[in-house]
Amino acid sequence: MVAPARVRRLVERHTVRQQQPYRADGTSVLTGREAEVLGFVAQGLANEEIAEHMNVSESTVKTHLHRVMTKLHLHSRAQAVVFAYETGIVRVGGPPGAADDA
Repeated sequence: MVAPARVRRLVERHTVRQQQPYRADGTSVLTGREAEVLGFVAQGLANEEIAEHMNVSESTVKTHLHRVMTKLHLHSRAQAVVFAYETGIVRVGGPPGAADDA
């Protein structure tokens, strides 16, 4: 178990607010596939599992994930997970890879 205060500090440390998933004109910064990969990552799937769900190679998943991290200025999978939930790209209890249409 982890104390709530420690969890809060961890989330705050890995929270990134520099980039939003949408541009000023409302278009997405991420492609559909990149958003799908981010959704799977936020659900805790490994690259190999994501590749199986998407019917692509693991290297393709890694490429999409690298582009997500670069576009959103993220430095770790933990930051990607926090970002996905904070911005509504995925929702608590949603199916793996499910992006929010908002």
